[in-house]
Formats: sequence, structure tokens, C-alpha cells
Amino acid sequence: MIGYARTSTADQHAGLDDQIAELKAAGCTRIFSEQVSSVDAARPQLQAALQFLRDGDEFVCTKPDRLARSTTELLRIVEELTQRGVRVRLLSMNIDTNSATGKLLLTLMGAVASFEREIMLERQRAGIAKAKAEGKFKGRAPTARAKAAEVHRLIGAGCKPAEIMKLTNISRASFYRIAKAA
Repeated sequence: MIGYARTSTADQHAGLDDQIAELKAAGCTRIFSEQVSSVDAARPQLQAALQFLRDGDEFVCTKPDRLARSTTELLRIVEELTQRGVRVRLLSMNIDTNSATGKLLLTLMGAVASFEREIMLERQRAGIAKAKAEGKFKGRAPTARAKAAEVHRLIGAGCKPAEIMKLTNISRASFYRIAKAA
């Protein structure tokens, strides 16, 4: 039994710990885990888990939204694994793809989870629009651009780009955006 756990952000330690504990309680002998948003293209631990699985293995995840971004992706992953002889189980819904009923429930519950996410995003967008209209929402404060003066000072002092990025804790893209604007 191979498990996979994921939370969207690095500060969701309790959620990740809970998933791992649930997977261990279910009998998983190997658990792949990561803290990365599902909208990010790269989910290296998911890819590693999928590559690790062999014929006869059971792949266990706590919820469908921890595994896939959409119903389409969920069904694609499950179909791929099923063709390789891997059984998929979702603990929160007690769904096991080893049966026709399990596959039906997976499809239905995956669609419900996807629908739920879309509704939540609609409410979030409406709330943000309302807050903006009332002047209460300004968005996330720019972090790298606030460090532009420090970046320019370090460039003037002859520091190398890698050193500046490390000292100011900004990304490569942010560094070059600031440097180009100078």
C-alpha cells in the first residue's frame, strides 16, 4: 500500500500530518507527501509515487482533491493506474476502484468535489470584487519590488546576481525584473 498526501501551502503542517497519520492507519508502508498547490504544474512527489507503483500495488489517498485538480485529471490518473494493475482507494469516501460501483462513485464524487471547488472560487471572486469596490481589498503587497532599492544598492556595490537573490530573498525572475527596470 502506497500513500500520497498533499496540502496546498507550506504552512498547513497540521493538515499534512493528519493525512499522513490517516494513511499510516490505513496500512500504507510508503507515503509520498508534499506541500504544493495543485494548480502548480509540478507536483514532484505525486509523479514519484505514480512512477513507484507496480502491478498489484494499492495507491491510497485521503480525498480526491488531494490527488487531482479536476474530475478529468482524477479519472485519467485512476485509468492509467488501473491499466497498470494498481488499485486506487480514497479513504474519506471509502471508494475502492477495484469494483464497478467504486469506479462509479469515484466519478460522481470527483465531479462533486470539482463542482464544490468552482462554487468556492466563485464566492471568493465575488467577495474580492465587493471588497475592492468598498476599498477594503488592495491585493497582496508586492514583496520583491519593495526591495528594489536594496537590489540596486547591491548591484552598485558589485555583488553577483546569485548573491543578491540570496541576501534579499527574492526569486531570479524578480531580480532580473528589478535590474531591468533600473
